[in-house]
Amino acid sequence: MNYEQLAKKIVQRAVKKGAKQAEAYLEVGRQSSVRVREGQIEDLTEATSKGVGVRVIVKDRLGFAYTSDFTTAGLERVVDLAVQLAEAAAPNKLNGLPGAKDLGKRGDTGILFDPKVANLPGDWKINAALEAERAGRAQDARVATFDSVSAGDFVAEVYLASSEGASGGYSGTYVYLVAVPVASQDGQLQTGYWLDYKRFLDDLESPESIGREATKRAVRMLGAKPVKTQQVPVVFDPLVAASFVGNLSQAANGNAVYQQSSVLAPHVGKRLAGKHVSLVDDGLLPRGLATAPFDGEGVPTRRTPIIDQGVLSGFLYDAFTARKAKARTTGNASRGYSALPGIGTTNLYLEKGTKTPEELIREVPQGLYVTALLGHGADPVSGDMSCGANGLWIENGELTHPVQEVTVAGHLLQMLKDVDAVGSDLQFRGGSVGAPTVRFRQLTVSGA
Repeated sequence: MNYEQLAKKIVQRAVKKGAKQAEAYLEVGRQSSVRVREGQIEDLTEATSKGVGVRVIVKDRLGFAYTSDFTTAGLERVVDLAVQLAEAAAPNKLNGLPGAKDLGKRGDTGILFDPKVANLPGDWKINAALEAERAGRAQDARVATFDSVSAGDFVAEVYLASSEGASGGYSGTYVYLVAVPVASQDGQLQTGYWLDYKRFLDDLESPESIGREATKRAVRMLGAKPVKTQQVPVVFDPLVAASFVGNLSQAANGNAVYQQSSVLAPHVGKRLAGKHVSLVDDGLLPRGLATAPFDGEGVPTRRTPIIDQGVLSGFLYDAFTARKAKARTTGNASRGYSALPGIGTTNLYLEKGTKTPEELIREVPQGLYVTALLGHGADPVSGDMSCGANGLWIENGELTHPVQEVTVAGHLLQMLKDVDAVGSDLQFRGGSVGAPTVRFRQLTVSGA
């Protein structure tokens, strides 16, 4: 079936039925995953899905409906429903689809589809998960069990057409592997995890190294205890730094900024951090997990600096919020077929620095290296952050004993100011938000 043509036909029908503007957003996907435990397959799933969302504007009124019924009658029904819903909705002058000025030339995404992932045999996933578990066990006898080890892949296709001239489609692949071992010693249990998630099979870390690293991370926490309350330099490992980056992106959401419910709202154009801090959302990042030629409304994706060498340079917008805020969409409309677009990130990351993580730690006389944060992170409205943390104590530039049952607290704006070094080890480990190791001049560590 030619899905791009189908999307155009749906739009034509909606216009015929009285829509001033119409858009069809179509998704087709299939995924499979396996979970193993104690050398046995615990769970093996395969699923396919497809659906189309239809958005229409009738006299400034918005209607939206979706279906997974691709019969002629099913598609006619969903178009008619969208139009009926629009006719019953309240008018809003800001309703509308992106126009020609926002639907300009698309950038180069590079290749997004890997035939090796698309044609992965089921036993590859089983063997990869079993191998990760075996390697993790062999790494250290203190691993009592694994909470889970899983591997999976999926293939996704997206097609879009609108009455304003948007049209196109793309397909992408994804493959992942995750291991969660539990280490045990003297009655204490510690969980660690390690994972990798890529578009291309050849880029994926080997099952053996995933299993080994997960075990190392669990075992090094054995014997963890709190430290006394103090203000010290704190280093976030790349996984933890990525969650900090995610908090910043919530505060850079154009809708939150417009509603004045973001700690960043009053600071555009101001210096918030040193020149070594740049936060970027890049929909065209080569091989990025969220790389795509266009966003959920057909607007070309692009590279948008949020913090540029320490200066807050802008926010992320979809078409509706941009219209509301008298700004331009940044190509950050995010959606699935069953929902209207909202603002989302693409490949969001903190640009890497020049020092290795070892150098960042070596320069700390006494402090905390955080390997896990527990809780929701920073509040994007107030900027306050207070989270449970696990990690390793730094003494004279060396990682010494494990630490748990402590809280790390700070404020987003002060934390940005206090980023005194950024590592050279940028990683996208669990998805499309990436970060290197990050060091803060000081945060409050509350413990015993």
